[in-house]
Amino acid sequence: MKISLAFMSVFLIASSAALAQDAGGSRDDQAACRADTRRFCRTVDPDAGTFGILNCLKQNRPKLSRACRGVLESHGQ
Repeated sequence: MKISLAFMSVFLIASSAALAQDAGGSRDDQAACRADTRRFCRTVDPDAGTFGILNCLKQNRPKLSRACRGVLESHGQ
């Protein structure tokens, strides 16, 4: 499964907003999923990294904000 660098950086905000910004993620994408990541994925082990957050968001897709679902869909997730 390939995920673009920009898309992956959206999910790094849970552990490091600075790292996400350095990785080139769109601020709009980050903002769209920030609240959902904090709400649904705060228990994800930091060692799980980007894919842990992505999996968490995908598992909670029905509960995500419309904006965050749009980010996932726009990146083929």
